[in-house]
Amino acid sequence: MSESPPEPAPHPPSRPAPPAPPGADAGRELPRPSAAARPGRALLGYAAVRLVGLAVFAVWAAVAGKDGFHLLKGRWDAVWYVRIAEHGYGYEIRLPHGDLHSDLAFFPLLPALERGLAAVSPLDAATAGMVLAWLASLAAAWGIYAVGTHVAGRRAGIALAALWGVYPTAFVQQMGYTESLFTALAAWSLYALLRDRWIVAGLLCVLAGLTRPSAAALIAAIGVTAIVRTARGRLTWRVVAGTLLAPLGWLGYVVFVAVRQGSPTAYFEVQAGWGNSIDGGVALARFVWHNLTGGNPLAGVGLVAALALLAWVVLLCVRRRQPVPVLVFTVATVVVSLVGAAYFGSRPRLIMPAFPLLLPAAQALVRLRARARYGLLAALALASGVYGAFTLLGPGPP
Repeated sequence: MSESPPEPAPHPPSRPAPPAPPGADAGRELPRPSAAARPGRALLGYAAVRLVGLAVFAVWAAVAGKDGFHLLKGRWDAVWYVRIAEHGYGYEIRLPHGDLHSDLAFFPLLPALERGLAAVSPLDAATAGMVLAWLASLAAAWGIYAVGTHVAGRRAGIALAALWGVYPTAFVQQMGYTESLFTALAAWSLYALLRDRWIVAGLLCVLAGLTRPSAAALIAAIGVTAIVRTARGRLTWRVVAGTLLAPLGWLGYVVFVAVRQGSPTAYFEVQAGWGNSIDGGVALARFVWHNLTGGNPLAGVGLVAALALLAWVVLLCVRRRQPVPVLVFTVATVVVSLVGAAYFGSRPRLIMPAFPLLLPAAQALVRLRARARYGLLAALALASGVYGAFTLLGPGPP
């Protein structure tokens, strides 16, 4: 009689999942390595809120008898970038009160891309700039979603991308400005750092440094992260290479201006001609004080409240222990935006690339019921559209 086969050994009981770390959000999803490759809902949400804002602007412009398309592609700084794309550097304007506005204040990557796209397509440089802004804004929303997903889970990443689309000055994201391009490069550089891809992070920072002077914040984020890695005994050649690459774009353009103008401080002199010198926040303090003590003190109170809110959000980001590169980039962007002598109206736009400021709000948003969440986003999109229409149809630049 043949022996019956032995019974299989029972499977060992599965181990219970480890408990969530103290302070973690109850509904937080664990980030997945492939999450950044599934941006559909994030891009759809971002596009939806931006289309609402643009629709508000289009209706307002039509009622006012203005050409909204022309305003988006050719106003304020966008005109300077188009001029550089078409004619290169060398244009200056001497204002009646003596300040000299030189096109050397504008970094070269966006006009180079405008010129390249116009050369291979039927678009003129101005329209090419707007097309590039649309494409870059989608790339930025994707990068913002990737960072948000890595830090706080996929739902928070989707909400973060949508909230960036309802930022008060979000209308600039579809103009021939550098904000969308820079934010895209910064977000993907930060994501590369979070994934420990230092060479990619450094190369993206080079491009960011050829886009905006505020790339100094991204350079600082990479440098501080490298110092932390070194202190923990985890220094590698990739860390060193990425860190050394990071400032080359920004430094390269500053050196170019210095050689062209024959002065090592030429770039900073050009910025001073635009009123953008670094004064440690003196101009900002004077502006707030002037409003508090002037004929409309409520405006001053509003400014103080806005600055207090900004400080509270920065503190919240610190207390929630955002990853080092994300936190350093955020804080450095805010500081750079506030310590210059530029007029107050441009500061919200300068802070806009600091998208991690919106992460606490994104985490709060995903805790709401779906109807309340979508209703709030719709209201914010309408408000952003109204602000954008008011600004674009007004006399002054953002």
